[in-house]
Amino acid sequence: MPHMRERSEAWLHRSERVIPGGAQTFSKSPRSFVQGVAPNFLARARGAYAWDVDGSRYLDYIMGLGAVILGHADPEVLEAVRAQMEKGISFSLPHPIEVEVAERLVRLIPCAEMVRFAKNGSDVTSAAVRLARAFTGREKIACCGYHGWQDWYIGATERHRGVPDAVRRLTLPFPYNDLDALSRLFREHRGEIAAVIMEPVMFDPPSPGYLHDVHELCHRHGALLIFDEVVTGCRIALGGAQAYFGVTPDLACFGKALANGFPLAALVGRADLMRLFAEEVFFSTTHGGETASLAACQATLTKLEREEGIARLWHLGAHLKDGVNRLLTERQLTDVITCVGMPPFTALRFRGRDHEEQLALRSLFQQEALARGILTLGFHMLSLAHTESDIQWTLTQYAEIFDLIADAVRRGDVTARLKGPPIRPIFRQA
Repeated sequence: MPHMRERSEAWLHRSERVIPGGAQTFSKSPRSFVQGVAPNFLARARGAYAWDVDGSRYLDYIMGLGAVILGHADPEVLEAVRAQMEKGISFSLPHPIEVEVAERLVRLIPCAEMVRFAKNGSDVTSAAVRLARAFTGREKIACCGYHGWQDWYIGATERHRGVPDAVRRLTLPFPYNDLDALSRLFREHRGEIAAVIMEPVMFDPPSPGYLHDVHELCHRHGALLIFDEVVTGCRIALGGAQAYFGVTPDLACFGKALANGFPLAALVGRADLMRLFAEEVFFSTTHGGETASLAACQATLTKLEREEGIARLWHLGAHLKDGVNRLLTERQLTDVITCVGMPPFTALRFRGRDHEEQLALRSLFQQEALARGILTLGFHMLSLAHTESDIQWTLTQYAEIFDLIADAVRRGDVTARLKGPPIRPIFRQA
């Protein structure tokens, strides 16, 4: 059934008058959804479900872009935050909870010998890059993946307006799973690369030995290895992808799921590197030691450890991924759609004759998922609040959607079935 949209549209028009793009985050903006179909604003959320401003309920697979790993409004997290708020949030000197959470991360994360806190992933990836440049005396950075909105990284993308050319020339992107490409960068920029920063895994698994080889290549050339674990940390394993794959970087950046949606990020790494922040390298934020988010982190990690939460995410995710790919195989759609990624974080990969057709397929899927009460960007960020029955219900809805898509592909009318303008990518495909 079509959902009510009157309040949603009103809030969008009101928002666009005072907020550029209508949202604080590109991935939450109207451009990421089929316009005129998707809800524009959510009013509340609990567990694995969210309600929009018109009262429609959705099974949420976005989960705050992966930040909400226990479920929305988790009672244990909220109680820990309330208790801390009674004592204060932002103090005039450090608070003991900063030490306690740092000690816990040192115990859980293989590369962590010391810890600094911030509020979001861009804070800590940028701090890691500055630290690597200070330690090595070099300026260039090789990168693989998405690392935030700051100049040093975003200047290497097509959304580089406002970034000086001199800054852009210092960042050198390379493709994942291509060791030769990274080796070539080290040869072409011999003695100039301070660090390699990369997402250790996203939707494609690393080739056998790839991460170990990257680690060895960096150290052979005198560069540091930085893992951007903002997405993978506390999701693939409590200690991140580095714990799962057994490759220990020099520095690592954690965020998102660290505090179940409360704003917290952490830069962790070797003590000899991290100690440079004490005197020589500037990294200082007013809210780095904000105690409500640190209390949320403590409660989140406690629940994940006590309930073996990561194992549960793997189990639920495998059920969903295997079920989706079975449905696609039955409908002979595997040349068009596949479910990829590690079970705690999977995505549907769409293939078409060109980029526009891929976007149309993704948009049609999203449109039909929303119509059935599934909130998705085309990926599945699971939480402990998702249940086996949620997964089974999702697969039932997906069976209907894939039947519709299979018919649209056969008839060649995918775009014609869209009820609003399609999704527009944040980064245009080259």
